[in-house]
Amino acid sequence: MMIKRKEILYSLLKLSVIVFAATILGKIFTELGFPETNIVVMYLLAVLLVARFTSGYQYGILSAVVSLICYNYFFTEPYHTLAVNDPGYLITFSIMLITSFLTSALTTKEKLLTKEANERGEESQILYMLSSKLSDAADMEAVLKIAAESISHLLQVNVGCIYVGRQSEPIYIQQSGKEQIHRSVPDADEIRKIYTDLRTEYLEEEEGYGYPVNGREHLLAVVRIDKTVYTKQLQEKKKLLHSIMENVSMAMDRIEVTIERVRDRESMERERERANLLRAISHDLRTLLSGIMGTSEMLMDMTDKEDRRQELLQGIYQDADWLKSLVENILSLTRLQDGKIVIHKEMEAIEEVIGCAIAHVERSFPEREIQVEIPEEFRLVPMDAKLIEQVITNLLDNAVKHTRPREAITVSASYTEDTLLVSVRDEGEGIDEADVPNLFKIFYTSKTRSADVKRGIGLGLTICETVVNAHGGTITGRNRTDRKGAEFIFTLPLPEGGREIV
Repeated sequence: MMIKRKEILYSLLKLSVIVFAATILGKIFTELGFPETNIVVMYLLAVLLVARFTSGYQYGILSAVVSLICYNYFFTEPYHTLAVNDPGYLITFSIMLITSFLTSALTTKEKLLTKEANERGEESQILYMLSSKLSDAADMEAVLKIAAESISHLLQVNVGCIYVGRQSEPIYIQQSGKEQIHRSVPDADEIRKIYTDLRTEYLEEEEGYGYPVNGREHLLAVVRIDKTVYTKQLQEKKKLLHSIMENVSMAMDRIEVTIERVRDRESMERERERANLLRAISHDLRTLLSGIMGTSEMLMDMTDKEDRRQELLQGIYQDADWLKSLVENILSLTRLQDGKIVIHKEMEAIEEVIGCAIAHVERSFPEREIQVEIPEEFRLVPMDAKLIEQVITNLLDNAVKHTRPREAITVSASYTEDTLLVSVRDEGEGIDEADVPNLFKIFYTSKTRSADVKRGIGLGLTICETVVNAHGGTITGRNRTDRKGAEFIFTLPLPEGGREIV
């Protein structure tokens, strides 16, 4: 307010001095005998100068009125009064006033246009230099330093920039004069919460004005401008300030994407190395386990059924078979993840695939009985029989491990209009509610299972989901609603126009 008053007084002083100087020159012209037209031109020049060296139309208009009054008072008869004896002077006054208004308006407009052009040129140069610096920035800290320096230079106050994005730790750079200071971020989560839902252009805080810098998907940073900045200055530089923050936002987005790509590349590399290691170990283990199984089976044939060693050999064979199934799962998973297993779909009968899977499980668990429920209708379903057999085998193996010998296991198949549904149900301990969301996660194993349950490594269900999804189907796991136990259901799409085959 004080500055505005000073500007008004300074502009009025300029007006007074210029009009006074024009009046003095008019008196000199009168003494020298110059015609009155020269005095009129002198006052027009005064109006032009006032419009040029003051801001706003009002001073030019005021100078035109004051010049007209001075001309009437000092240079028309009767002198030193505002009266007019000659009516012709009224026309002179009108023309003089109109000419003064037009001259003032045109001069002021030209000055404003020149000022705007200069400001645009300055803004373009600032943004060009900023873009050049931001394009060379290699990390988030460099972007924050450039942003703090640019905004501080623009507003001539201290500025702080706080990064609160997702790809790295929060960073706070404070620009104090020509010095840049690293400060600790008070509470990044609180800053995100406040500025993510901000409905206004900026937030007035105790330390200053906080402006959010938003990215394409989330809040990236907050710019804090010291409260010593003038509100008028903020409004005048509003457009340029927003342009700077948009450039900073794009640079931060670029660096976040780069960081994410690097992390993804490193993660893929780690996954590839792990898959290669698992594959190498699994191949070696499978060869050894096949030898152990073959030897133990041969020894069982050579040993009398009543011999106590028969039970030990059978235990060796079953444990080796269990380990071999784990190794097979590991190999299958690595092949699926690497895309080395191609789905070869052929028209198959689900009854035959279920029968093969049950036969495989019964070889490992001959004491277990598995019930089968199949529909009377017979259809052929497009599938890779070997992979779907492995899915059913894994589900049955999972059911056997989580049930006691007297608890029933059932495999059923049914058809809808365009889908095959296969269900594996048991009457075991069921699924803990905490495990349901994680059933198909790789290497996830339940922590709440009975002590007598043989622990796996969390690959069987992951392989089931991968295979079923590759067939365009779905798989879910849940607790049974009719009684105690778990139920796994997977679906496979039927071909369009598929019919029952009699």
